Amino acid sequence: MKSVIGLEVHVELKTKSKMFCGCPADYFGKKPNTHTCPVCLGLPGALPVPNKTAIQWCVMLGLALNCKIPLTSKFDRKNYFYPDLPKGYQISQYDEPFCLKGSLKLDNGKVIKIRRVHMEEDTGKLIHATVGNEDVSLIDLNRSGVPLVEIVTEPDFDNSKDVKEYLQKLQQIVRYLAISDADMEKGDMRLEPNISISKDGSLPSYKVEVKNINSFRFAEKAIDYEIKRQLEILKNNETPIQETRGWDEKKQKTVSQRTKEEASDYRYFPEPDIPPIRWTQKQLEGFRKQIPELPHFKVQKYENELKIKVSDAIRVSENIEVAQFFEKTVKIGSKHNVSPQSVANFLLNKGVNTSNITPAELIKTIISTSTYATIDNSKIKKAVEKVLRENPKALNDLRVGKTQTLQFLIGKTMAEIKEKIDTKIIIEEINRQTK
Repeated sequence: MKSVIGLEVHVELKTKSKMFCGCPADYFGKKPNTHTCPVCLGLPGALPVPNKTAIQWCVMLGLALNCKIPLTSKFDRKNYFYPDLPKGYQISQYDEPFCLKGSLKLDNGKVIKIRRVHMEEDTGKLIHATVGNEDVSLIDLNRSGVPLVEIVTEPDFDNSKDVKEYLQKLQQIVRYLAISDADMEKGDMRLEPNISISKDGSLPSYKVEVKNINSFRFAEKAIDYEIKRQLEILKNNETPIQETRGWDEKKQKTVSQRTKEEASDYRYFPEPDIPPIRWTQKQLEGFRKQIPELPHFKVQKYENELKIKVSDAIRVSENIEVAQFFEKTVKIGSKHNVSPQSVANFLLNKGVNTSNITPAELIKTIISTSTYATIDNSKIKKAVEKVLRENPKALNDLRVGKTQTLQFLIGKTMAEIKEKIDTKIIIEEINRQTK
């Protein structure tokens, strides 16, 4: 038997206003029901006006996830009754979303296919409380109408570890794009795995969706528990019920919430108050140019061009502000013979707060605490030139792939310089002169 897991991830965008009205989208911690208007309250006669920035950010995320962007898309009404949905329907997308058929590659080489990235509005929030001796459910509609992007994968996962890595990479991309803080504790990023078990490799006839997950660790726990629960049911020759379950952290288990709806239950139809959205190739290229260098490209660059360890490259690129600080520091450090690896080591091991120090100041600190001598670049260059000129056989051996001769050339160079120096700087210079 094999686990079959797909993911639905919702990301709230940090636009100034909501998706279809002018209410402030920054609702967290605000007094309940103070960021509302006739549109997000669903009052009769109120008409939606799409948020241009939110739509553009959705498309940019799709491009960052290698999606195809159709030139025509539309909004749809997703009809269902729930107390936190004042209109009785949600404006979402169904058959013509903004982004289709993307992918995200994991560190183990596995490619997770992304079915769609679409735009919708968030719902209100139910708050369960006790008033006097009575249990009640209160509704805060401040969140109603906040721009929400949904990223839906194909059922390509078979274990919780890969799910966790995918979620971390997705969160990182969202933060690089600066379209959301993706803070799971605040509800900026919400996860809903769909889990089932295949007996023979075919797609199962049911799936169980798990909600109420607000951390990567909880996602792992919920998936592992649900796989175990479903396997027990299947061993008794029964089929798990297609339903929505919630993760109860206190009980460390999933609990049944309601039977899961099919797409037909929502009675999707085109949103009559919003015309189709159309793009030109020129507009899409403009969005593509706004996308910064993404984490996986930075890792490759740091490893291949700057010659730092891949594990350090991954850590340095986790946060775009840290990555940008690192690159500025490396550029300054190259003028003072401070290697990129030395910068990475200092940043990662010394707990440097990049908001309290400039790249130039960090280089001074690295130099002052280093046991290596600070030597002019020209002196290193001349020493390497002389060693290579006087040892043609070693140079030839290095060029044909006999890497053991590198240590011989490093030793000769250090003897020529007559001062203690970081060998990585010598290696970089030898590599430059032997290309």
